[in-house]
Amino acid sequence: MKDTDKKANPFASLGGALRKGAAKVKTFFRTLPARIKEKFAGAKEILTQGNGKVAASMCVMGLGQLLYRQWAKGILYLLVQIAFFAYFILKGAGDFIGFFTLGVTESNAWYGIEGDNSVIMLLLGILSIIALVFYFVIYVANIKDAYRIQCAVDTMKKPESFKKELASLLGKNFHKTALALPIVGVCVFSVLPIVFMIVIAFTNYGGAVVPPALVDWVGLDNFGKILSLGQFAPTFFKIFAWNILWAVLSTFLNYFAGLGLALLLNRKCVKGKTFWRLFPILAYAVPGFITLIAFKFMFSYGGPINQMITGAGGTAVGFLDIDAKWTARLIGLGVNAWLNIPSGMLLATGILSNVNTDLYEAARVDGASPWKQFVRITLPYVLFATMPVLISQFIANFNNFGIFYFLRGGLYMDGYFLASDTDLLINWLYNMSIDNNYYSIGAAISIIIFAVTSVISLTVYVLSPSYKQEETYQ
Repeated sequence: MKDTDKKANPFASLGGALRKGAAKVKTFFRTLPARIKEKFAGAKEILTQGNGKVAASMCVMGLGQLLYRQWAKGILYLLVQIAFFAYFILKGAGDFIGFFTLGVTESNAWYGIEGDNSVIMLLLGILSIIALVFYFVIYVANIKDAYRIQCAVDTMKKPESFKKELASLLGKNFHKTALALPIVGVCVFSVLPIVFMIVIAFTNYGGAVVPPALVDWVGLDNFGKILSLGQFAPTFFKIFAWNILWAVLSTFLNYFAGLGLALLLNRKCVKGKTFWRLFPILAYAVPGFITLIAFKFMFSYGGPINQMITGAGGTAVGFLDIDAKWTARLIGLGVNAWLNIPSGMLLATGILSNVNTDLYEAARVDGASPWKQFVRITLPYVLFATMPVLISQFIANFNNFGIFYFLRGGLYMDGYFLASDTDLLINWLYNMSIDNNYYSIGAAISIIIFAVTSVISLTVYVLSPSYKQEETYQ
């Protein structure tokens, strides 16, 4: 293959990319000790060069600042330390210990014993750990600030006043002020639930073990139940295989159908382009769950499709019935395409409008067929521009809860544990945790989903032209 062909083909040089990726991983681990040493160089400097006032800030937050007559900062750091110690002595320490014990006293209504709530203790324990992390960050900032004041004094410079530092938070350091509240919000409303879900996967919470019963840590037992022989394993591997197939097929169908529709509507011979572009956009504008309910009715026994079949003398077909395995799966693929092709068409239309038409002129002069032009010019360019979107579509399809929940939700079949042959892992997770209280198993499944989608997404992106050939299209 010529070098130009390799450059145009987004899937060329796969072996070379893998070797390059392996080399990068090897380099990363080889240089890791040096980079860690570099990170700790600043800490070593403070420990060896810091004076007594810096050491005072190490013992009592803000004391070094007070000794340097930085009254406002010193008092603020001191108040933070007092508040943290008050919280930790009165409540935080108990919450932190409770995270590991998950309670020792079981509730007994007969004897009037309230007992420990393991789930609440787990949640409060995570909050105490987050509080510890925040305190450590502020504690380190306090030491660095004291050392910065020392350096200013040692070089005969006047340390920045508290008023000046506050003014900088509204000036050159405004990004820190703007990000402070969102970071706290992300920690409370995003990080905390995610961490809670992760740690639940390592407990026996769920089924018969729910408060007031005490929850225990079980390590990797839940993953063993899913992946080894047992009631969960056969269902997991069946659903996992179908989930991968579904994600690949639906992503491929939606992406290339949207691209094909955009290419078709870009042709000069097509009349009424505005109408043909407007029609799928109107379908896309309808809320997804309404479309899914409408399709479920269309394919039901009493729906219009079966009415036409019976009107023509045929027998009603159970398109979404309990034994309609591949029929229901194909309907799911079609409905998902109906919902997602319009967005793919809009994306591809915008990208195709930026393709250099001189490339097509040169290709036609060289005798390239339309298919060659598509494979060598259009597809690499579109893939380069849309690879991150394509990966996000794959993840969205892998975790597409609504399609089969609205089309065929609530079915439990023989050979499947609390699932049907069209359920995806996300649907099974819902059935297990929300409908049947297997919270720990559901949390373990969610971690597996995260691991699978992360590995596939990163691998595809690293091997894609968006990562390897960034300079080619600039």
